[in-house]
Amino acid sequence: MSAITLTNQGVYASNANFRPSGTQLNRRGRLARTLVALSLAIVLASLVSAKAGAGTEVVPAAAGSFITITVAPGETLWSLAARVEHDGDLRSLVSEIVSVNSLASVDLTAGQKIRIPLK
Repeated sequence: MSAITLTNQGVYASNANFRPSGTQLNRRGRLARTLVALSLAIVLASLVSAKAGAGTEVVPAAAGSFITITVAPGETLWSLAARVEHDGDLRSLVSEIVSVNSLASVDLTAGQKIRIPLK
C-alpha cells in the first residue's frame, strides 16, 4: 500500500510511480504518443530526402540537336553512328542513340525512324 499525505501545499504520495504533473498515460496514450513521434520522423525524413536531390537538374536537349534517319535494309546502329561520327568514339554515340530512342535492343528494322544526337 502507498501512503498519501495531505498538507496545505498539496498532495504528496510515497509511491515511487508518482508523477508531479499528475498525468499518467495509459496504453492507448503511449501508443498515440509513439505514432505521433513516428509520423513526425517520417515527415522529417521525407523533407530531408527531397532536399538531397534538389541540386540535380534535367536539362532538355536543344530542338535542333538531333537528326532523324530512316533505317535502310541492312543498316545497324554502328553503321549509322559511323556515318555521323567520323573520328570519335562510336560506343558512346551508339549508347546515346539507344537511350534517346528508348530502344530495348540494338536491333533495327528497315523503315524505322531513328533520332541521332549531333555534337
